[in-house]
Amino acid sequence: MKKTQIRLSTIADVRDFVNIVAAFDGEVDLISGRYVVDGKSIMGIFSLDLMSPITVQTESDGADVLFAKLAPYIV
Repeated sequence: MKKTQIRLSTIADVRDFVNIVAAFDGEVDLISGRYVVDGKSIMGIFSLDLMSPITVQTESDGADVLFAKLAPYIV
């Protein structure tokens, strides 16, 4: 399992994040407080508190490649 913290500050950031994660084969979860949503769900992401950092978690073997693509959002 691999985790990192990200920040999605704008609607464009959320859209670009979902596009990157949607192309990823494994499951990606976003965790904010006690809420966990699918990282491929734009509606799920908008239900989170975007003012605070969000934890991205995946158990896939390609996590390093995914996190490299998400580098602009990692805090």
